[in-house]
Amino acid sequence: MTPSETKVVRFDWAMKYFLRNKANFDLLEGFLSELLHTDIKIDQLLESESTPTHEKAKLTRVDLLADTDKGKVIIEVQVDREADYLSRILFGSAKAVTDYIHKGDPYHKIQKIYSVSILYFDLGQGSDYLYHGKTEFRGIHTHDLLGLNDKEKKVYQQPVQTPSDIFPEYYLIKVNQFRNSIKEKFDEWMYFFKNESIPSDFTAKGIQSAAQKLALVKMDDAQRSAYDRYMMDLSYENSMIESSYLDGMADGEAKLILSMHQNGCTRQQISQFTGLSLEKIQGLLDQEL
Repeated sequence: MTPSETKVVRFDWAMKYFLRNKANFDLLEGFLSELLHTDIKIDQLLESESTPTHEKAKLTRVDLLADTDKGKVIIEVQVDREADYLSRILFGSAKAVTDYIHKGDPYHKIQKIYSVSILYFDLGQGSDYLYHGKTEFRGIHTHDLLGLNDKEKKVYQQPVQTPSDIFPEYYLIKVNQFRNSIKEKFDEWMYFFKNESIPSDFTAKGIQSAAQKLALVKMDDAQRSAYDRYMMDLSYENSMIESSYLDGMADGEAKLILSMHQNGCTRQQISQFTGLSLEKIQGLLDQEL
């Protein structure tokens, strides 16, 4: 028997309007526990100088202070689209390091930071849907992994073995890359992100709570209207981005053809090189000349 599925709102919208409520922390706790393979208990939302002040940025990012089996950590969860996104998450983790330590505290008081990005757009080149980045120090000649000595380990309030336990870690979740194949518990969350739907037989931590709290049928008229407007705005934004990309391609194509023509290439040679028809080449040249 095929399990029933509950249609739910997109996770990025839920994060903006539902998940900042303490009553809904269990959803984020479940998602993060499955991602990090450890029990996560959210202590509080964090507000600091690094927290964006303009409304759009505030709604696309949340900083959390959480308890784990290794002590307290800071988790930064964000959903957005930017061409320089990797630089953005680098800046965000660096700011978190400085914003969440009290002036005068020793450096070992800096808490572990996890940066989690849920990406509804294509970032970089790669075939996986989940990428993990961390800092390691390896010998140039011996290729051994640098660890901490006993004295250094005693300095820290929580268990650390290598510099990787101290430096920020990054998770990039590429929603569009997921192929709906459930191989582990976290994949159930990926299915939710990709399909905005949760089957009744899913058992990942927090996933059925998400099905109950984020169900479309439970939204009142005002919420449903706001959600529909959000989805329409999102479609428009995606169309504008795609149009800009295609316009850029067309502009580059025209410049290439003009350059080849000015350097003595015949229309036939340009056609053979670019694969464009003679009529298309002539039309582009007429526009540029």
